Amino acid sequence: MKLLAIKILFAFMLNAALWGENLETAQSDAKQNHKLVLLYFSGSDWCGPCIKLKQEVLETAEFQDFAKEHLNLVRADFPRMKKNQLSKEQTAYNEKLAEKYNPKGKFPLTVLINPEGKVITEWDGYPKNLDTQSLKKQILTHF
Repeated sequence: MKLLAIKILFAFMLNAALWGENLETAQSDAKQNHKLVLLYFSGSDWCGPCIKLKQEVLETAEFQDFAKEHLNLVRADFPRMKKNQLSKEQTAYNEKLAEKYNPKGKFPLTVLINPEGKVITEWDGYPKNLDTQSLKKQILTHF
């Protein structure tokens, strides 16, 4: 039982580690490694569709394996609960990202960006027809 708990914790930490918080770092790495950047605007503790999209698609092992080869993942989170608040610097940075890439304040909003910062496409909300396979297929059309 302990071994199972350790494996689950390790898998969770591995998936969480794939998500960065800095777009410029992700773009620089994407340029060097011929990847795209997936920028995800989330309300992690209040937005139901954000939580579902994260659990059902973005943090599945299948999508994470795909992302390792094709994407740099950046999460711009906007939590509301005091216990989940980000640093003032990260909050300001996420707000700056939102001004440029999510000016209408949609949640969730998932934006596919090239290494130069140009928006390739975006997914507004959690579309009913979106699953891991369809998202991967849509992303691959841009390579």
